[in-house]
Amino acid sequence: MQLGKYSFGVGDRFGRQGNAQLKAMLQARTAGLDITPVWNKSHREHSIIGTQPADVRREADATVASAGWDQPYFVDADHIGMGNVDQFLDASDFFALDVADFIGRRVEAGQISAFAAKHRALVGMLTIDGIDESFEVSESDLQSIASKYLGAVAQAGRIYRHVESNKGAGSFVTEVSMDETDTPQTPIEMLIILAAIADEGIPVQTIAPKFSGRFNKGVDYVGDVQAFAREFEQDVAVLAFAVKEYGLPADLKLSVHSGSDKFSIYGPIRRALTKFDAGVHVKTAGTTWLEEVIGLASAGGEGLVIAKEVYAQALARMDELCGPYATVIDIDPGALPSADEVNTWDGETFASTLRHDQACALYNPSFRQLLHVGYKVAAEMGPRFLDALGTYEDTVAGHVTANIYDRHVRPLFQEGPESPID
Repeated sequence: MQLGKYSFGVGDRFGRQGNAQLKAMLQARTAGLDITPVWNKSHREHSIIGTQPADVRREADATVASAGWDQPYFVDADHIGMGNVDQFLDASDFFALDVADFIGRRVEAGQISAFAAKHRALVGMLTIDGIDESFEVSESDLQSIASKYLGAVAQAGRIYRHVESNKGAGSFVTEVSMDETDTPQTPIEMLIILAAIADEGIPVQTIAPKFSGRFNKGVDYVGDVQAFAREFEQDVAVLAFAVKEYGLPADLKLSVHSGSDKFSIYGPIRRALTKFDAGVHVKTAGTTWLEEVIGLASAGGEGLVIAKEVYAQALARMDELCGPYATVIDIDPGALPSADEVNTWDGETFASTLRHDQACALYNPSFRQLLHVGYKVAAEMGPRFLDALGTYEDTVAGHVTANIYDRHVRPLFQEGPESPID
């Protein structure tokens, strides 16, 4: 299965915005850009909302059928491991193998020695096309990096073969994810990881490394943008090198997790893709749930009442809701308005405070992050929330489409002298 050069993860927590999301992909196609939509929903989200992977498949299939979409699309088993992969087997055709927890796990000395012997060509001064500097790799470096990552790659191999045995070779896209760890991978670490992936026989099409800086949910990148640009370019170059050296799939590309709303790094990503003629997968582009709340608030009436109630309950239950996301949010409690204050707001004030427009004086990133993790409150409202999405569908859908196309597609692929990317 071919993922396509550019692909977007379009998460849709409540399964109501498929048409609005696909409309953004159709707008991109009209502008000369093909983007593959990948509907993704994690085990954690299913557990909180009470849905199943089959629900995501139904939404994706119905959406593309109604829109007459004749290009590839996928349903992602997002961040899965051996403990939960089985529930995704029937519905999914994209599997993100999350093995970050296995980084640093003990590996037998014989395995490390065998790997080092097989890849001794990496020892010495290593030059990679597209990277100005050369890298000196010692035998000790090779073995040390192997000991750190071989266990994680072996686990990825186990998950991959389990999926393959159930679905058949070539019937799904494979991603290897190592982003949820503390330390970014260096270019040499990335190269050694890819060599190990090739040894495992995993036909990886995307890989999600840990980049420097913080990728908090639903807000902009926090970190040194120039340092990110440098490491992203180096990673793209390493992937191209590994494809040639190790026979990995020619369409192998980087996956940027928690990529939604990372506006300050979209320019560097776009320039790197142009420079190397490379593709990219953005794991979660669009922050659709937040656009639903913005749409309800903007619509006024019962929509605004519901938006205010979601915030009030999220504020009261902040510790509970933030717990599962503690490593990927930075909320300043002192910056959060009281529920009483929010109750005095009109719809545009609420929407402007939530909307990710950094030029707007009302925008509040702490308010936004709290609502980002507050979808459990909406899920508990049940039909009341879902019915409101139906009542105000036109307003909500307009926000969803505009957010994906104007704030994500255009900055990533179509702005600047090199646009659009071919």
